Amino acid sequence: MVDEFLDKLKEKKNVFALVGGLVVLLGLGVYFFFPSSNKQEDSLARLKEQSLQVTTKTGKESQKKTQVTTAKSTITVDIKGAVKHEGVYTLPIDSRINDVIEKAGGFSEKADRKSVNLAQKLQDEAVIYVAAIGENISVIRDSQEGKTSQADKANTKETSVKGKVNLNTATLADLQTISGIGEKKAQDILDYREANGGFKSVDDLKNISGIGDKTFEKLKDLVSVD
Repeated sequence: MVDEFLDKLKEKKNVFALVGGLVVLLGLGVYFFFPSSNKQEDSLARLKEQSLQVTTKTGKESQKKTQVTTAKSTITVDIKGAVKHEGVYTLPIDSRINDVIEKAGGFSEKADRKSVNLAQKLQDEAVIYVAAIGENISVIRDSQEGKTSQADKANTKETSVKGKVNLNTATLADLQTISGIGEKKAQDILDYREANGGFKSVDDLKNISGIGDKTFEKLKDLVSVD
């Protein structure tokens, strides 16, 4: 009887020891597992926060670039004179005089369509004046000279290169500033340019009626072709 009791007691001790060991192992597992899990969660949270900051920063930079690009891709000009709707218009940066005239509703009935070069590129802040038929352009230009902005001066420089008048961008008034060129001959030059898609070289002036070798010799150093 005593031996049997001792054997059962030993078996119970073994069971208790086994259960105790399992409890210890379980406790250690919980201790080591959960802190690691918390660290992983903290790391993920930090990564998400950094990613959000980078995305926000990139978005702001992209927005700034878009604003700068938009600002550089447009120009604003003032058109006056014989058009249907005078005013200030904003257009794409590569626009020409023809584009702003269309924006202004087109020429009025009194417009002298040959007073402007429709193919000329526009400059930011430029003032475009469309003369009426029979209007003295030189008087208008003189009266507006005091109001000329830096952009208008840049426009004039574009028409003249080193004191020479550019045959492909000059207006009727510009051509009449050349010694020996009156209104009729200036108009003949504009008509030739329009009919032939521009001047390929200064020598093309010889193809215009009324400009012979002697006249050409006087003009060739006063004009240019770009």
